[in-house]
Amino acid sequence: MAPFSSSWVQERHFPDLLIPISIDRAFSVLPEGPIQAQDGDTLYLSNLDDIIGARVFTPTVYFYTATRSSFDDVVDILKDALGKVLVPYYPFSGRLRGTNNGKLEVFFGPNQGALMVQAHTELSLDRLGDLTVPNPAWSNLVYKFPNEGNYKVIDMPLLIAQVTRFSCGGFSLGLRICHCICDGLGAMQFLGAWASTAKTGSLVVDPNPCWDREIFVPRDPPMVKYPHVEFMKIDDGSNLTISLWEVKPLQKCYWLSREFQAHLKSVARPMDSLGCTTFDAMAAHVWRSWVKALNVKPLDFGLRLTFSVNARSKLKNPPLKDGFYGNVVCVACATCTVSNLINGSLQDVTRLVREARLGVSEEYLRSTIDFVEVDRPNKLEFGGKLTITQWTRFSMYESSDFGWGRAIYVGPIDLTPTPQVCVLLPEGVADSSGAMVVCICLPEAAAHRFKELLCLMDT
Repeated sequence: MAPFSSSWVQERHFPDLLIPISIDRAFSVLPEGPIQAQDGDTLYLSNLDDIIGARVFTPTVYFYTATRSSFDDVVDILKDALGKVLVPYYPFSGRLRGTNNGKLEVFFGPNQGALMVQAHTELSLDRLGDLTVPNPAWSNLVYKFPNEGNYKVIDMPLLIAQVTRFSCGGFSLGLRICHCICDGLGAMQFLGAWASTAKTGSLVVDPNPCWDREIFVPRDPPMVKYPHVEFMKIDDGSNLTISLWEVKPLQKCYWLSREFQAHLKSVARPMDSLGCTTFDAMAAHVWRSWVKALNVKPLDFGLRLTFSVNARSKLKNPPLKDGFYGNVVCVACATCTVSNLINGSLQDVTRLVREARLGVSEEYLRSTIDFVEVDRPNKLEFGGKLTITQWTRFSMYESSDFGWGRAIYVGPIDLTPTPQVCVLLPEGVADSSGAMVVCICLPEAAAHRFKELLCLMDT
């Protein structure tokens, strides 16, 4: 067990509260000028855009303290800038529809556009407690349609923005962006353009956005060269899924100092020439600690750790054009039995994560596209799985200044609807030393044990 300073890991608590919201108005925002599409036109989505895991909206919230601008001015600035940005980023103003082979496409018609919602609450921002970690109580700060089904993306606005005024003069910007249109880096590119345009009052796009999804058309005939266990349907013969879905789990957040991360990396590093990244070590440690805390049985059950790998740098033939904002992520998958995970060394588990990460190549990406073409998954699979999503490399805070300063917090809200997802977030303070926040879901009975294991670094 590796020793470390107790100040290196801190659990961050947040209040359980209700935020009563009053909707003042909702309105469509259309591109303010001509766009490169007419009513009846369609745009191709690649199999990376259209994969089952991308058929979701990613909700995020931004918090801002009081500004000199009136709240009505804030809403108008956001609306006007969005109208400008939707000209080059016109696909965000369309809608998704199904085609005859189960794929989705973007189509354009009358009365579309993004959706903006103006709202207010009688609470002040200080009632929300710690604004450095996500809190499921913030869910009212992003707009959902009444009776909206889970995972609905067909015929939905592809960008939904709710601006909520707090009684202290502060406000939040709650966003839902359809993952079919962009991945995390693509979203940062779009949001950076929106923020810069709002700040300057004139359109700012750098780089110019590029759609170009046809670069990822499947091969003819398709060539699936890998087993793609990340998509495999596995009947969960363990107690893992049951323990998380039968009772509503708790969302837990842990602040990890840069020193903790460096120490963990040195302890977890496999004894070979390849070394490991901080992500390899963190993912291995979190996965192992989570499975131990949940006391998963039986011991011979096969587990999966999945995580997205940005494949942009892997593409050489041809390389991606500047400004491409579509999905260019592959799902990497490490596999291990419960017994080997909890009884093997941290170095062994880190090696598994590293191998999965390094296994993502241009050929793996092309094989993924072809796999989806041949056997399109139509359901999210959770059997024996933990998915870790890394947001630490996104420029979330850098692209959060719409003219009234950097946001206090930018990030997700509620992980509990999909409790087998863990998110690694950057520390939000302006002068961050490189700390990160780990957000994960656990049943109450396992939460204390998980924190103990997270702190122990049992090698």
